Amino acid sequence: VSLEPHSYHGRTKPCTEALINAGIRRVVCPIEDPNPLVSGKGFEQLRENGVEVVTGILSEEAARLNEKFCVWHRKKRPFVHLKLAMSLDGRISLQDSVSTTLSGKESAFRVQALRHEHDAILVGGNTAFVDNPSLTDRSGKPRRRKLVRVVLDNRLRIPLDSTLVTTARETPVLVVSNSADEAKIKVLLETGVDVARADARDLAAVLEELRKRELQSVLVEGGTNVAGAFCDARLVDKLTFIVAPIVIGGHNAPLAIGGGGAVSLETAWRLKDLDVIKHGTDFEFTGYPH
Repeated sequence: VSLEPHSYHGRTKPCTEALINAGIRRVVCPIEDPNPLVSGKGFEQLRENGVEVVTGILSEEAARLNEKFCVWHRKKRPFVHLKLAMSLDGRISLQDSVSTTLSGKESAFRVQALRHEHDAILVGGNTAFVDNPSLTDRSGKPRRRKLVRVVLDNRLRIPLDSTLVTTARETPVLVVSNSADEAKIKVLLETGVDVARADARDLAAVLEELRKRELQSVLVEGGTNVAGAFCDARLVDKLTFIVAPIVIGGHNAPLAIGGGGAVSLETAWRLKDLDVIKHGTDFEFTGYPH
């Protein structure tokens, strides 16, 4: 198994008891469960009952399989996966932030697969205002819980007739805002939108709001300022860039990542364990900040 069998009564009965009662004599498991309720106790109980326990084998691969769960317990916040689609020259849309689809249909399937892997998807208020996205999981696969769509919107620009607001009762929407516009907040709540009263620029507070709602992972889909803010705050656990063979150019076309950026090459993020995958004419680069 890839994660230490748990030894306590939670939502399910202890896995360790099931293994012992089944007569299992040897358990091979790479890593300890980072949950303090388990963390070594499962291995200990198995050994006390005469079960041979082998650990450490393929530990890095097992950690990857359980990366969201591990970050949730070790960092006490959701796992953050930043995903951006861009041109070869690093633009995410045309000039003046015109809503633009850069990647092809094969990449679109990949994006839906990524959305399916996460509990929440997050964008900035400008993306919600300009693009009027649906931000849904259209993978066609069954989910363990509904995808929560998160909008960081201090200015509370999200239109009441937007797709996000009008479908909030079908697929949950969380708006994070410190706006004092009580009238609009009241209407949003009446339409089924969940509103977290926090500064959307305080990303630690944003992630805490997600943690309160037991959202273990979030796919950040931009735009420029949101991506830059997460990178500047070093709150990204995984990055995926989908690059289309297009050159946009221009001084006003928004770049993929804004924010303050690195002050030197030494402080720039380098990705490790990088995977490069071709989707039609697009290329996906996925890795982990080092």
